[in-house]
Amino acid sequence: MRQSRPVTELQRLIAREIQAAGGAIPFSRFMDLALYAPGLGYYTRATPMGEQADFITAPELTPLFGRTLAVQLAQLFESGVPPVVLELGAGTGKLARDALDGLAALGHADVRWQILDVSSSLREAQRATLAAHADRVQWLGTLPDTFSGVMLGNEVLDALPCEALAWHDGAAWQRMVSEDATHLGRFVWTERPAPQGLSACLARLSSHFGLERRMDAGLCYSTEVNPQAEALVSTLARSLEHGALLLLDYGFPESEYYHPERHMGTLMAFARQHSVDDVLALAGEQDITAHVDFSAIAQAGVQGGLSLAGYTSQARFLMNCGLLDLAASAARDAAADPLAYTQLIAPVQKLLSEAEMGELFKVIGFTRGVDAQLLGFERGDRSHRLGVAQGADAR
Repeated sequence: MRQSRPVTELQRLIAREIQAAGGAIPFSRFMDLALYAPGLGYYTRATPMGEQADFITAPELTPLFGRTLAVQLAQLFESGVPPVVLELGAGTGKLARDALDGLAALGHADVRWQILDVSSSLREAQRATLAAHADRVQWLGTLPDTFSGVMLGNEVLDALPCEALAWHDGAAWQRMVSEDATHLGRFVWTERPAPQGLSACLARLSSHFGLERRMDAGLCYSTEVNPQAEALVSTLARSLEHGALLLLDYGFPESEYYHPERHMGTLMAFARQHSVDDVLALAGEQDITAHVDFSAIAQAGVQGGLSLAGYTSQARFLMNCGLLDLAASAARDAAADPLAYTQLIAPVQKLLSEAEMGELFKVIGFTRGVDAQLLGFERGDRSHRLGVAQGADAR
């Protein structure tokens, strides 16, 4: 067996699991280990965010992102929602810092901010970023059984381990991960017949979208489903007694996600701010992600008793909440300095551009006990595209 580079402890751990499982593990388990193995996974061994990170999130681009979200938060608090935010996966803490700054400017200096993050390695970075707000920030070890306030997650769902599936030869297959017999520490794809639950899910999608009729003979259809993301939303729904749940991420409704033209799925990896085709390579050293099926997320929230408050593009949500006004105000202050002006405007364009983050990224919102229409969804609401019937009124 050849060895092209030193084998890491994480690769050895994954190999042991594969051997113990009889030669293959579900991709979801590989992704879980690669990202979250204690002390070894991508999100647990280092600080993968910031200017030198493998990927850049919206809060890292500009403080205006968090300040714009603060406008939506303020509306919720003014409608009677308790002034508490529970942020899932807080990154470097910049979203919390900028939103708290924005809330203070809007007269909501009493807001408490709670952080629940699987990455203990990021906590010190968060503490440093949030030093000016230390008296209002609390780190939680577990999700509270009951919560009233606003739950907020930016790019959380896409990082949850997903199941990789394939449909070919009239049958559903679960994509598995095995060891490469010729290279120590390298992993390869394999397949097994999909378990009943996953098989039924893919068979439904195949029937609904006519995959077999519309695909060329011999072409394999690969995709993903994410029961963990749906389970998380269900858990959050059970916890939320009064308030809102806002989730921002990249993805599509089911009708776009599983369209036959997207027959290669959405799995991808990122390293040094570039996409990587091989998601099995460099386990623990690159981010692994899949787009979000927002129809499934909406269904999980509604089935959990929440009201679907809206679904729209990130660009529309931010514009509804006044990003352009905030940017214009900041631009006036920076107008005398061309470099400062460019540094201010360029990130805003990236947030709003259809060719960048404005269209691919979406925002979905749920409420319980809230009568007000959420500001971020007042114009351009696309909830009808999710194909989800609103359940009993959770207000």
